[in-house]
Amino acid sequence: MANTLEDIHSGWQLTESDPGVFSELLKTLGVPLIVDDLYSLDAESLASMQPLHALIFLFKWVSTPEAGPSAGHSDPDFTGFFAHQVENNACATIAVLNALGNIPSLPMGPQLAELNNFTTGMDPQTRGMVIASADWLREAHNALSPPSAVSLDGLGLPKSTEDAYHFVVYLPVAGQLYELDGLKQCPVSHGSYQESGEGWLEKAREVIEARIATYPMGALEFSLLALRDDPLPALEKRLQELRDAGMEHGDTAADVGMRIANETSKRERWAFENSLRKHNHVGLVHALLLAMSKAGRLEAAKETAKQTMRQRVERKAARGEAMDED
Repeated sequence: MANTLEDIHSGWQLTESDPGVFSELLKTLGVPLIVDDLYSLDAESLASMQPLHALIFLFKWVSTPEAGPSAGHSDPDFTGFFAHQVENNACATIAVLNALGNIPSLPMGPQLAELNNFTTGMDPQTRGMVIASADWLREAHNALSPPSAVSLDGLGLPKSTEDAYHFVVYLPVAGQLYELDGLKQCPVSHGSYQESGEGWLEKAREVIEARIATYPMGALEFSLLALRDDPLPALEKRLQELRDAGMEHGDTAADVGMRIANETSKRERWAFENSLRKHNHVGLVHALLLAMSKAGRLEAAKETAKQTMRQRVERKAARGEAMDED
């Protein structure tokens, strides 16, 4: 959903489906977990993410109700943690909280622990309202998704309908695979799963693949993230054990060292990308436009941009998709 003036005033901004963003939120919440991109649901990819606690699924929201086995059934008697989404754009944080609240014995920061304790026994709507009113949580949510620096609201421009995307979470609770969607009245149970083999992940693969299959062939309107233990502490501990045993030059130590380097590099990339998300680039854009104007190149750039937009509109129209030229 686009940032409208109403959304900005509500205080909850759009969240990017990016592991660095989610991992920073988890760090703020005091939770020793991270989020990683998951590009495949095959057994090997899932095994490489273990211990894996939940799958966060981003999809293009459509009004057509789900049907078939992948839809599951509502469970009004769900005894775990479940909160409704009562604010626009808060679905990412609601998905995270709905996952964290159902992971047994999970260490967490004092603010999140207090929130969970305070909302114990509340119905999902009331719990969602408490979450939405938590200033510290809203600030953590918005830390890497600042409000738009430029708003076109109030200018009387024609409104266009934009695609809406939504986060839900899949995870095991009490021997069943559950789908926790803050926009639904109740958690959705997808039934029990076999504890042996891949466990709940095999059931999750079936459900998610069936859901994706309801969209047009080749659709790319999805994103899948894995909520998992942070592997870095365990890797560092393993490397130290190998060094203490005099095996720091062996193949095992080299493999562990490479995995540590990859994890460290990934975190450095996340930190850099997050710093860009926090930065206000309006001043830079203004300076560039001013420089182009002084150099006499702004008008030509405007015409090129208009031509590019017309071509995009024509391509969309040829596919039967609506797109305003404005």
